Amino acid sequence: MATLVYILIAVVAVSLVSLIGVLYFFFNEKVLSRLMPFLVAFAAGGLLGGSFFHLIPESFEALDHALASIYIIVGIILFLLFEQTLHWHHEHGHDCKDCKRDVAGYSILLGDGLHNFLDGVLLASAFMINVPTGIALTTAILFHEIPQELGDYAVLIKSGFSRVKALFWNLISALMAVIGGVGAFYFLGNFEKIIPDVVAVGAGGFLYIALVDLFAELKVGKKWSIKFGEILSLILGLVVIYFSAG
Repeated sequence: MATLVYILIAVVAVSLVSLIGVLYFFFNEKVLSRLMPFLVAFAAGGLLGGSFFHLIPESFEALDHALASIYIIVGIILFLLFEQTLHWHHEHGHDCKDCKRDVAGYSILLGDGLHNFLDGVLLASAFMINVPTGIALTTAILFHEIPQELGDYAVLIKSGFSRVKALFWNLISALMAVIGGVGAFYFLGNFEKIIPDVVAVGAGGFLYIALVDLFAELKVGKKWSIKFGEILSLILGLVVIYFSAG
């Protein structure tokens, strides 16, 4: 039951990050937009570190290296299909000019709900391997969720949601992580042999998010001072993840 407690703490913590949208009630949006590039870079470093320092080594230890590599590639492809199917592509505050006013917001909620569910499954899988791996993955997801939720909240506002409704529905979407985590604990507990497979697929998914979604933001034209700050933020994210599990 100790493992379930760790999973619950992790998925609830990840879900509560959705409330970061409350910052829009207190801070100037211009200030948040200036911080966004560094938050995105930090998140990218966290996801890369979580994949390369923890998830991939764990899957390689439990599986044949060729098989683990295949699962990682499968994860990349699945997340690509996931985004294409649901039109879920984190633009972190960019305007969705080609979307209808309400559809853009509901698409974000639907895509994030499924994504958060998968996060819960991956967190449960990681903690069922060992606690340090679970902590490392939780940290990586938290770093990723901060800029994502800020960007998604902005999209909801631009789609016609009031600030209160945007905060509420974003939280509901985030709570899917709790369902995914608890469900995975009881389901995967009876199929422990497939946990390394799920972890490898998840590693591929997080590599996709970091290298496709987040790195795309880092490539946008900016001043060299901002680009340098992004690189430092990326390295900081890697370092924090490296030391997060001891």
